[in-house]
Amino acid sequence: GVARFYRSRKKHLITTQTEHKCVLDSCRSLEAEGFQVTYLPVKKSGIIDLKELEAAIQPDTSLVSVMTVNNEIGVKQPIAEIGRICSSRKVYFHTDAAQAVGKIPLDVNDMKIDLMSISGHKIYGPKGVGAIYIRRRPRVRVEALQSGGGQERGMRSGTVPTPLVVGLGAACEVAQQEMEYDHKWISKLAERLTQKIMKSLPDVVMNGDPEHHYPGCINLSFAYVEGESLLMALKDVALSSGSACTSASLEPSYVLRAIGTDEDLAHSSIRFGIGRFTTEEEVDYTVEKCIHHVKRLREMSYVFTLPETNL
Repeated sequence: GVARFYRSRKKHLITTQTEHKCVLDSCRSLEAEGFQVTYLPVKKSGIIDLKELEAAIQPDTSLVSVMTVNNEIGVKQPIAEIGRICSSRKVYFHTDAAQAVGKIPLDVNDMKIDLMSISGHKIYGPKGVGAIYIRRRPRVRVEALQSGGGQERGMRSGTVPTPLVVGLGAACEVAQQEMEYDHKWISKLAERLTQKIMKSLPDVVMNGDPEHHYPGCINLSFAYVEGESLLMALKDVALSSGSACTSASLEPSYVLRAIGTDEDLAHSSIRFGIGRFTTEEEVDYTVEKCIHHVKRLREMSYVFTLPETNL
């Protein structure tokens, strides 16, 4: 919407190689319309280089889009610093905050965010509803993606589904009240899961920056094990290899490839999601099953047994 509104003067956008598929696909669509898109690489930690962002901004750049928390590896980008760079260069800043709203503190004014995407089901609200924050002062203009009755100030026509909207509002209210408690609880469970697995199994790699990280999203690579095989073995636990949104693909995760993970390790990655209602018993059960099946699958792995047999 922003790109199309300002297209007469500005036809350049910036995003990252590790964005959610929906942002990357939108950028590909805009490229087909004649826009130029810069896809910033990320460091091994999964975090962008701010100097590279500054260097990528051109006189005709209309928008920078960087997600707050990555949906695959849980890495937190330096949103406030990105916002300051964009503000100083008179470029609009959009962040996909679906994985961050209600989980970590966000302030659109302090962080100089101009547009922010929110998803209902990520904060225990209803599926099928979301919201977008669009700054009023200074005003950000967007071109409507669909025509119709002019609802939502002409930006998004169509009758709003009242029950879903109320559900989203209630979920946001609860998330604000419980954020501090949730974060402590999820951090405790995340520590329990990673420590137990890593103490019991060698050759396990945690993907993404361990410090600038949301604890509810843990991505581990188990060397010498095919991720899909481990998923099948753990079929009574809700896990995914890579992103749940691209789980139909058997390709190794593009996010893990972007942070420099080699193809074998990328294929052996499992994403563990921990939330408000996860219990210690569930974590312990998952850890126990995971350790058991990784050991079993490694015993069957020719590559894993090579060093032991000196073949």
